[in-house]
Amino acid sequence: MEYTTLGDTGMTVSRICLGCMSFGTGREWTLDEAESREIIERAIDLGVNFFDTANVYSNGESERILGNVLADYDRDEQVVATKVFGDMNPDDPNASGVSRKAIEQELDASLERLGMEAVDLYQTHRWDYDTPIEQTLAALDDAVRRGKVRYIGTSSQWARQFAEALHTSDLLGYERFVTMQNHYNLVYREEEREMLPLCEREGIGVMPWSPLARGYLTRPDEDVEATKRGDTDDYRREQSYQEGGGAEVNERVQELAAEKDVEMAQISLAWLFHKEWVDAPIVGTTSVKHLEDAVEALDIDLSDADIDYLEEPYQPVRVSGHE
Repeated sequence: MEYTTLGDTGMTVSRICLGCMSFGTGREWTLDEAESREIIERAIDLGVNFFDTANVYSNGESERILGNVLADYDRDEQVVATKVFGDMNPDDPNASGVSRKAIEQELDASLERLGMEAVDLYQTHRWDYDTPIEQTLAALDDAVRRGKVRYIGTSSQWARQFAEALHTSDLLGYERFVTMQNHYNLVYREEEREMLPLCEREGIGVMPWSPLARGYLTRPDEDVEATKRGDTDDYRREQSYQEGGGAEVNERVQELAAEKDVEMAQISLAWLFHKEWVDAPIVGTTSVKHLEDAVEALDIDLSDADIDYLEEPYQPVRVSGHE
């Protein structure tokens, strides 16, 4: 395993963050607790110390499973991130968003499920258009001061919104967002225009979600729906991965993988590992083998010519991931 400092936090994390969305129930491709434990424990064996979950993943089951497994290890050696925003109870209008009430009640619920007194990184899952950013930041600042949260981060939004949030923190003396969890991979690179340069300038840790384009970068274009997840993932179908030059990028990933005798997923991850503004891609998996492949991708060396070859077909696509 390789390690890096997460942005300007001074906190050391593995170059791979294990995404925990697949742990729990509710979808055909999610895993029960025993299957999830196998992956989490293998990740720790491989040196992964960074885990990302959210309250809405399997309606809290993901947090509970992660907490149960990590309870058997030294908590101080793990970096745990979770998120708030999504609707946790359709009968409670305050169980979603990032108002002060939502943050305080959902943070307490997440900590209880995780079995932890504090979470290392607490992230707003999306921008809340109904709550002033000053209120959100004040509530998060209080959570840090009360010792329930160590760092705060956020996820997909417009660069102008993120800049506004950073400026508001600086102006009012609140804790700053220190990480950005954004949509970024070989077939979705719109973040390179504004968000990633902003993060680089501000010392923000970058932890991309969907680094393998929800499986699109792991198999040939024509086979993308061959797996259970691929066949049932309507969200993937809504993305722009096959638009513009996506199909040609997919083909070039295949070619380079064959040339280097590795998997397509490993080439796709290696490309991200070569990007200086990326700290730790969030890798979700339902297979120990795929987890091991992801770790091995850290050893794949891509030349400048390889990177240019992979990137050349890309064309601008519609923005996605902010919803």
